[in-house]
Amino acid sequence: MKVGIGTTNKAKVSAVLSVVTKHFHDILTFEHISVDSGVSAQPMSTEETRTGAINRARRALAETNATIAFGLEGGVTMIDDIMYLCNWGALAIENGQLFTAAGAQIPLPDEIAEQIAAGRELGPVMDDFVHQSDTHQNAGAIGILTDGMLDRKEMFEHILQQLVGQYFFYPALTGSKTPSQD
Repeated sequence: MKVGIGTTNKAKVSAVLSVVTKHFHDILTFEHISVDSGVSAQPMSTEETRTGAINRARRALAETNATIAFGLEGGVTMIDDIMYLCNWGALAIENGQLFTAAGAQIPLPDEIAEQIAAGRELGPVMDDFVHQSDTHQNAGAIGILTDGMLDRKEMFEHILQQLVGQYFFYPALTGSKTPSQD
């Protein structure tokens, strides 16, 4: 079975490989490609972040000619005047079915939130905050803000487990087979 991944981000690709190889027993091939999320570079709401994940999954499915494809998107959202980190994933399958799931949400420190509200992207803000580069490819904001207790890969693995779980439950809802059951 061919699996498309709508990103080249190391943390996201690693999360997909980890979860999918653990739960699928088919012979798997993976293709990860850069696809346009169709949303702003820094999604600023739950809805925009979710849409970005959906767009990535659908575009990866189409562009890789995969059986299933994943899209993962990180963003921020406002709750009670507090900016929170938010993350979404989507799984698109060749029959048109789509599954979505969300992950961890934690408040961002004011000094980070203010820079994002002023138009900067979270990744570069976090790089400056910790004096490192490419934090979004590694620990991510979640890893930094949880003092390493949960990194970006692990956060996305949780979302992917929700997506794969829905995918395997899908036949119970519809009475049909998922592509991996053919």
